[in-house]
Amino acid sequence: MTPTLLQEVFQSFNDRTVLIVGDVMIDAYYWGKVDRISPEAPVPVVQVQRKENRLGGAANVALNVKSLGAKAIMCSVVGDGSKGDVFRKTCKESGFSTEGIIDSTERMTTVKTRVISQGHHIVRIDDEITKPLSSTDERNLLDCIQQILQKQKIDVIIFEDYNKGVLTEKVIQTVLQWAKQMNIITAVDPKKDHFFSYKGCTLFKPNLKELKEGLRVEFDKTDVDALESAIVQLRQRLECNTTLVTLSELGVVSYTGEDFYREPAHEREINDVSGAGDTVISVAALALASGLSSMQAAQLANLAGGLVCEKVGVVPIDKQRLLEEALQNI
Repeated sequence: MTPTLLQEVFQSFNDRTVLIVGDVMIDAYYWGKVDRISPEAPVPVVQVQRKENRLGGAANVALNVKSLGAKAIMCSVVGDGSKGDVFRKTCKESGFSTEGIIDSTERMTTVKTRVISQGHHIVRIDDEITKPLSSTDERNLLDCIQQILQKQKIDVIIFEDYNKGVLTEKVIQTVLQWAKQMNIITAVDPKKDHFFSYKGCTLFKPNLKELKEGLRVEFDKTDVDALESAIVQLRQRLECNTTLVTLSELGVVSYTGEDFYREPAHEREINDVSGAGDTVISVAALALASGLSSMQAAQLANLAGGLVCEKVGVVPIDKQRLLEEALQNI
């Protein structure tokens, strides 16, 4: 990509609107220090110095989209209790509308609490319900999504699945059908429960673990032939336009039914991989919506995923830093 094209694409992000459908959550952080071991068990005692609530899951995708300059609209379901209030408050503090957030009396708001000391991730505690949405919540969510699609010009829909129950078979199939009718690009960050439910999507982005679990195959990540065979099989079953598989330190591989495109990982000081997948799907989806090819989208998304791994905790991509890196490396 030429410098001019890159700058034009990054500028065009500001004109895009992205609908994110999936499992939102609160990423709670306890930051502290460890200076002794507990007398009750051989575990460190963390003296908490600071607490923080951040948007997580599909909401972190929204943060990445917003950081890239686009408008992000979240559609999801949270509990109607105090944690749901915290989520809504955090959304508003981050500049997001909650028009697509449905309250449920039957669910709780997912909270992932991370304890971090001296830059090290000590433990994570998950407080959640993972059962599928009830028929009432499902209907309310679909009604809300339909209303947003009718009144907003959506450039791309991202399905962000964390297996917490929001993306049911009916939600997936209905929204994909609407997107097809309205000629909207669809990008999927999948999990195993509905791995093959996204038939006909534009972009399907599993990581290597998800690819192997979904196809129920096993092979070494350095086995190029086995990897490519699995990707071909996956694309045939999904009938998607592009498959983008993230390979951690080995980079990414993209396939559109013709040639495989491999993009190696850039050398980084990796501090935390949390949220990297959210960044990759956000950048790839916006890149496609802005007219880049699948190969160019893979290049940019791979670069972005590595950048966020330099930070501790779940953080969105820095648009200016990504542009600077892209101008040097793509």
